[in-house]
Amino acid sequence: MRNRIKHYAILGSLSLLLALMSVTKGIADDLQLPQQVIQNVSESLQKKLQDKSFTKNFAQVTQFVNGVIYPHTDFDKIAPLVLGKHWKTATPAEQQRFKQEFQTLLVRTYSRAFVEYNNWTMRFMPLEIPNQATKVIVKTKVLQPGVQPIEVNYRMFLSKNQWKVYDIMIDGVSLVTNYRSSFSTEIQNKGSLSLVIDDLAKRNIEALAAKGS
Repeated sequence: MRNRIKHYAILGSLSLLLALMSVTKGIADDLQLPQQVIQNVSESLQKKLQDKSFTKNFAQVTQFVNGVIYPHTDFDKIAPLVLGKHWKTATPAEQQRFKQEFQTLLVRTYSRAFVEYNNWTMRFMPLEIPNQATKVIVKTKVLQPGVQPIEVNYRMFLSKNQWKVYDIMIDGVSLVTNYRSSFSTEIQNKGSLSLVIDDLAKRNIEALAAKGS
């Protein structure tokens, strides 16, 4: 189960980066606002992360990716969805710690996917937004030579006139749901949310400090 969840986490992280990177300016004029949000971020990522000397410093890359992605990803909404029933029983301090460490986990996974994978492109599917809609699903397909296209869809919602991502679905499987299952199992095994957060924080520190990252 853990390997399956890890697979979806990496694929979803990669797919989000691909969405941020792969839409050309010529296509951007035909995109709806939620799609344009993703496309606009792509320009910032492409300009900086094409510098191979920059990407050699993984902690530096992670910090940069966090700064670019954070305004367009609602971690305040994602964290409670991931913890599910455990969010309601967590203390305010635990909620804040989990949100921070989970954000670090996602961002470093995004960053690692960008550094390690290439030769992918993404195709946006047509999107119609009903009047006054505050939630949409942006549908895409990830393309790679010699591999069947992968459907990657983004749940986005309108917050203070800004469209933000709060979930990714890969071939119909929700990234949030998979993380929820993973953390629920960890909480059950370790006996408390606090211990799970401690372990996550330790793994984040080790990953960012690893030699050669």
